[in-house]
Amino acid sequence: MKKIGQMSLGELGAFVCSYLRDNGIDVVLTGGACVFLYTEGQYVSYDLDFIERLTSSRRKLKRVLQEIGFEEEKRYFKHPDTDFFLEFPSGPLAIGDEPPWRLSILSFETGELQALSPTDCLKDRLAAYYHWNDRQCLKQALLIAEKNDVNLAEIERWSKQEGCAVEFNNFRKLLEIQ
Repeated sequence: MKKIGQMSLGELGAFVCSYLRDNGIDVVLTGGACVFLYTEGQYVSYDLDFIERLTSSRRKLKRVLQEIGFEEEKRYFKHPDTDFFLEFPSGPLAIGDEPPWRLSILSFETGELQALSPTDCLKDRLAAYYHWNDRQCLKQALLIAEKNDVNLAEIERWSKQEGCAVEFNNFRKLLEIQ
């Protein structure tokens, strides 16, 4: 097994996810780290955001992460051998007003990583674009769509549910001219 300092973002995510699961803490990778994985590194993130599916105590999370060398610093968990850091935003696990459509299980030498699917990762980025006009997240959504098989019908349905049909049509037009 690789040492933590030698692990890629995906390998570290899988190691942490598997270790937490083995200790009764069920987490899903979200955010920029998912974008990194689904864009083959075209978007860079050092922050691995995990959302717990069922909330456990912060004390238990801290204890389990300390067993593998992570120490809590403010809201993050850092390990001395890597620049990657962990964050555990409060749940529930949702994209806009809905639970994820589908989760992905990504296998690495270091374990299995439970993550948002490419479709849900794209919706997560579009949510930031729709509700806060975050243009960087729009660019990330376009990269995800370019590199992955995503369900545009599901994204369109979700976008309408979010009250953002016009914004979805703008996204689709941008996607077509890429």
